[in-house]
Amino acid sequence: MEPEIRILTKKKLVGIHRTMSLTNNTTRDLWKEFMSRRREVQDVIGAELFSMQIYNAGYFEKFNPDSDFEKWAAVEVANEFSIPDGMESFVLGDGLYAVFLHTGSASSGPELFRYIFGIWLPGSEYTLDHRPHFEILGEKYKNDDPESEEEIWIPIKDKKAKR
Repeated sequence: MEPEIRILTKKKLVGIHRTMSLTNNTTRDLWKEFMSRRREVQDVIGAELFSMQIYNAGYFEKFNPDSDFEKWAAVEVANEFSIPDGMESFVLGDGLYAVFLHTGSASSGPELFRYIFGIWLPGSEYTLDHRPHFEILGEKYKNDDPESEEEIWIPIKDKKAKR
């Protein structure tokens, strides 16, 4: 499975976030809370939902399922002037991403991530960049349905690029 390489333009997001690990994964609770309040967010752009992860530097070099990361449930907004109580804004900056289309239930996700980080990325002309990772849950996203579709955005940079 080859990804589409895309350049993301800056996006303003509003949502809620929690610190969690893969071992202590509270994603369902996060999304349940956000979905019950998402209508409170004003100036929403589109119908897509953003499931974003922010990892500490070195997270993938010394992978440990007990390591914490920040997980967001959010929507894109035109401006972040009116943020509901208990929510926050986040500016997702420009950058290069490998975008994989995942079809299937969430339970098949780990297999795709093993492919991305274990086969595709090491064999590609790219390396992982230290920026947020995210999934876009669009109109074809159906949670645990085997026909569900989502885009998985992995931040990358050219191996030859100097930063």
